[in-house]
Amino acid sequence: MPRATAQHDSPLQPADMDRRVPVSDTDRREIEELYLAFRRGKAKLVAPNGEARLLPESLYSFLVELIGLLNEGKSVMIVQNQAKLTTMEAASILGVSRQFLVNLLEKGEIPYHMVGTHRRMYAQDLFQYRARRDEQRHKAIRELAQAEASDGIYDRTAMAADED
Repeated sequence: MPRATAQHDSPLQPADMDRRVPVSDTDRREIEELYLAFRRGKAKLVAPNGEARLLPESLYSFLVELIGLLNEGKSVMIVQNQAKLTTMEAASILGVSRQFLVNLLEKGEIPYHMVGTHRRMYAQDLFQYRARRDEQRHKAIRELAQAEASDGIYDRTAMAADED
């Protein structure tokens, strides 16, 4: 099955990229059937009076992405870009402590504003920070792997691990 991915401009955000949510066999089958039904043809909205209308393309794409992520067993949160987050909510999304997040805010890593004595940030700013952070991490890992490969360490490390 094609993998649905959350894009930077997508309102869908996998709650934890590495964490899978247990899904019952019944739920798994229903999600799979729903996903396949969406992939086969145009879904329709049916009003209480029975009137059916095709889904707008943007909503259709959103639902396919949502169902795809659920089908992979990922938990998903849907957040408006302009949603204001507390420091606890933002720290939870990033998977860091609240104090670590506050330090990021005070260093200017993530824009925020004050509401009384409380810090608030927009979801879009938090997700932009997370995308930058993740890209920097991936870049560092690629550079380390390239450096190890050019020094001949990468192959020895992999071979030594295979011997254990």
